[in-house]
Amino acid sequence: MRWLGVKGGDEVIVPVYTYSATALAVLHAGAIPVMVDCGEDFNISVEAIRNAITAKTKAIIPVDIAGFPCDYDAIMGIVKDENILNMFQPESDVQHQLGRILIMNDAAHSLGAWYSKNIPTGRETDVAIFSLHAVKNITTAEGGAICLNLPEPFDNSGLYKELRQMTLNCQTKDAFSKSKAGGWRYDIVGLGMKINMADVNAAIGLAQMRKYPSLLKCRKRIFEVYNNSFNKYDWALLPPSSLNGKESSYHIYALRIKDITEMQRDKIIEEIAKQDVAVNVHFIPMPMLSYFKELGYKIENYPQAYRNYACEISLPVYPQLTNEEVDFVIKTVINAYAKVVLEK
Repeated sequence: MRWLGVKGGDEVIVPVYTYSATALAVLHAGAIPVMVDCGEDFNISVEAIRNAITAKTKAIIPVDIAGFPCDYDAIMGIVKDENILNMFQPESDVQHQLGRILIMNDAAHSLGAWYSKNIPTGRETDVAIFSLHAVKNITTAEGGAICLNLPEPFDNSGLYKELRQMTLNCQTKDAFSKSKAGGWRYDIVGLGMKINMADVNAAIGLAQMRKYPSLLKCRKRIFEVYNNSFNKYDWALLPPSSLNGKESSYHIYALRIKDITEMQRDKIIEEIAKQDVAVNVHFIPMPMLSYFKELGYKIENYPQAYRNYACEISLPVYPQLTNEEVDFVIKTVINAYAKVVLEK
């Protein structure tokens, strides 16, 4: 956001159904997160994006919820539409160079997903940001990665060097280079941050990347076992995983249960926990969190996000899960549903 030149008064469109970091990045840059509703597939609504664009819009940050890619053809089509291009008001050098609204894919969940047979996630948009946090498909314990796909006349290789420098206080030399004989002199050439990844963390991630194809197959296996079982029940809404050429990274199995309330969902989770099965909820929509409430966001303005949230339960997905353990999770969920909903 800072590289883009986003500042106070600017607007950046984000989905209301995401982890708070998506909006917090906008706030840290001094701009306004314009939250829009999602679709039934959890991902940002393309129609809602179009309706939210104003002359102040500088960027859009779609999020691949649970690892399933957004509709990037449609989103890129919007920002290249003649009417939207005429509305765009560039103010920074980068914005003038791009000449349109920037699309930045929050791909925190989708490393390893495919947008089509020829396009892996990370190549569909101008910029993509992957998370390598401890709970992600590949981890560096903490950290992430940036993919640059900016069109001409941008120099992505040059920009890569610039962004790396920004992660180390915009210092022209790293500590290793400075420690070499006679190499002590350095400069600070901008307003950077101290957010560089340590080499030891990077080494963990590189080792995992070499194993990732087999790890991804394990995740897909677990998804398929869940799908084959829950598909038999009319109360189960299965998460999108493969559709119209798009394929998930199988990061989160976001099961939804038809026609239940938020309170019933919570009771089902309590029953599941009694069997020592740990489940989660992805996500609490941002307007339901105290900080964003105080900023004036209201969940009532995002009905689909609330509907998704109120009936969602994230089931365990990790490569070490055996089929027997997955079967136990499935039986536990089915029994919990029966106890809370059917045995009223």
